[in-house]
Amino acid sequence: MKILFIGDIVGKLAKEKLIESTSILKKKYLPDVIIVNGENTTGGYGISKKDAQELLDNGIDAITLGNHAWDQREMLTYIEECPRIIRALNYPKGVPGKGHYTIELINGKKIVIVQLMLRLFMNMFIDDPFSAIKNFLLSEKLGSTCNAIIIDIHGEATSEKNAIAHFVDGNVSAVLGTHTHIPTSDDSILPKGTAYQTDVGMTGDYNSVIGMNIDNPIHSFEKGFRAEGRFTPAKGKITICGSIIEIDDVTGLAKSIKSIKEN
Repeated sequence: MKILFIGDIVGKLAKEKLIESTSILKKKYLPDVIIVNGENTTGGYGISKKDAQELLDNGIDAITLGNHAWDQREMLTYIEECPRIIRALNYPKGVPGKGHYTIELINGKKIVIVQLMLRLFMNMFIDDPFSAIKNFLLSEKLGSTCNAIIIDIHGEATSEKNAIAHFVDGNVSAVLGTHTHIPTSDDSILPKGTAYQTDVGMTGDYNSVIGMNIDNPIHSFEKGFRAEGRFTPAKGKITICGSIIEIDDVTGLAKSIKSIKEN
């Protein structure tokens, strides 16, 4: 099996570029499933029902979220209607939606997609991600209940991402980092067979400050406040970044991982 995982979509132009490129990406990489992190799709803050539906209607199989999950308030209800949108597994009980979703392919093989939100520097009131994924993996096992398990780890600190990856090494197919929007060059297979990349990067304008227009972020660093309220997505050339992972159909462990960059 092949899984194509696309990094954080930042803004309308990035969403449109991805939709335009989906057929090209499918022909080039031949993925069985395409997963995207969509938590910055709508104006850089969350994802609206309209934008989510547009992605899912145009070749995207599942959307993961992150710390901006609820910035578009309609997602609090729409996520209950659309299980293909996945929020963090380690939110406290009672939060709308689910932290996992299973895709069953035509050949019967099952791919489980999970998201974890990490805690270091994130300023989020969430449960322990280590305990959450440990408990989850008691009921989902590679080669038994499913054929692949993909985890989107949404977090700030590279050390915490490294730790989670080694914590689940050998029990999941891939651990792929999101949130920091800058692709790292450490795509690799860990000792027990799990593919890993600290951050797969973003889908957005890289002539920016993590996808946003440059001036307001600089002002906020200099002065301590945002001159224009929320940041706005940059509108230059869009680059699609992510990873393509090949998974052994029998063991569910990774055979290869390669970061991608498409202009």
